[in-house]
Amino acid sequence: MQIRLSTKGQLVIPKAIRDRHGWMPGVELTLEDCGDAVIVRLAKPYPATTIDELVGCAGYRGPARSLADMEAAIARGAREWRKRK
Repeated sequence: MQIRLSTKGQLVIPKAIRDRHGWMPGVELTLEDCGDAVIVRLAKPYPATTIDELVGCAGYRGPARSLADMEAAIARGAREWRKRK
C-alpha cells in the first residue's frame, strides 16, 4: 500500500487501517524514526511517576545532603569551571 506525503507534510492513513486500530479523528499517535522506516503507534500516556519511584535513581550511595550542601557544591563546580576556561 502506498500513500503520498502532501505539500504540508501530511499523510492520510487509509480508512481500513484506521478502522482496524480504532483510530478516530483527534487520536494522538507517535512516530518512531528507525532509519529507513517510520513506525506509527498510538500514543499511550506514561503512568504517573511517584517520588518513591525516583528516590535513589541517581545511584548516589553517600550520606544524605541538604539543599544548602547541594547548592554550595554547584557553586563550587561553577567557580572551578570558570577558572578552567
